Amino acid sequence: MVGVAVHYDVGMRSEPKGRTGFAHLFEHLMFQGSESLPKLEHFRTVQSSGGSFNGSTHFDYTEYHEVMPAAALERGLFLEADRMRAPAITAENLANQVDVVSEEIRLNVLNRPYGGFPWILLPPVLFDTFANAHNGYGDFVDLRAATVADAAEFFETYYSPANAVLTICGDIDPGMALDLAGSHFSDVPARPAPKRPSFAEPAPNGTKRAIHHDPLAPTPAVALGWRLPDPVDRLDDYLAYVMLGEILTVGESARLQQAVVDTGLATDIWAGPGLLGGPLDSRDPDVFGLSAIHPQQVGVDEVIGAADQVLSTLAADGPAPDELRRAAIRFATAVFRENDSVAGRTLNLGSSELLHARAELIDELPALVAGVTAEQVAAAAATLGKNRAELELVGRGAAQGGTHGGKS
Repeated sequence: MVGVAVHYDVGMRSEPKGRTGFAHLFEHLMFQGSESLPKLEHFRTVQSSGGSFNGSTHFDYTEYHEVMPAAALERGLFLEADRMRAPAITAENLANQVDVVSEEIRLNVLNRPYGGFPWILLPPVLFDTFANAHNGYGDFVDLRAATVADAAEFFETYYSPANAVLTICGDIDPGMALDLAGSHFSDVPARPAPKRPSFAEPAPNGTKRAIHHDPLAPTPAVALGWRLPDPVDRLDDYLAYVMLGEILTVGESARLQQAVVDTGLATDIWAGPGLLGGPLDSRDPDVFGLSAIHPQQVGVDEVIGAADQVLSTLAADGPAPDELRRAAIRFATAVFRENDSVAGRTLNLGSSELLHARAELIDELPALVAGVTAEQVAAAAATLGKNRAELELVGRGAAQGGTHGGKS
């Protein structure tokens, strides 16, 4: 099998005001036909070859990929080159995909318990700038206001060879793969890559709080968010938080599992870097998140207090040597498992090259995380104090208001 992926250096953060959800909408448009292929032919071509395909929109990039038998490599390259050259941006396709994306939002966010929690709901509490705080899934008003001219401008600005990474991975001859890539992509019109803006903003000074009412949620929930070190320029510091996340919530012996879930304060808990896509899936600013779903009779401050106590203990004493070793093994196992699949390895190579300019980082990560010391984990835990966002989710049947005051 062989994987073909194209990662474009454009994501939700690149959307202008008044066009929330546009990066995701354009991802859908890229599957609606191209210069040489009518609508649905991309799907038929991949599936008739015994392959699979997909795409996804992230904070800082959008990816498209196919996994096909190795003999179909040229077909996959042709498909990606053809839509990079000229996707079918028409009024009909745009209107259809606005409807599709709107229904996806209803299904995954509006009509689902805990929809958008915490990846959509926490950023506007933690961040102040539009790029970092807005809902990347999109607003119905903004989606319906999108025009063919908007889509054409978005394509011209961001969907050029200079702004993309092509990844080919699997059972291939590298020389042949390069020749095939050259033959299919060499005539794609060249355009300069846009200047990438900085999305940096100051970290919060103090605690920022908000309340969200979810009438579909059977029980309440809470999410906390802190700013992380730059994952590109301060990778070693960032990886301490990756290890911290493992120690806090991965496995039955995890600190928060024992202190919060096993004691009945919560039914589910998670903590770690990255609100969408996991660790190292975006540039700065990135977020260390913590979320818990808890019984109605347990107060949100009780859950937060228990989590703070775990972090305080780790900051003071650090993890035990065996605890650190087990966490490193669990992380390495997860990385090896993900990269063992053709799709996983293809996508991780591409995103790592785009975000870090180092595709090989995906193979170095297990050793790098295993090298994180107890002192580094303690130092990371010590930064997770009150300079943060706190989001309280109030479920159905709860009294109006909540433990914290704030916006909903």
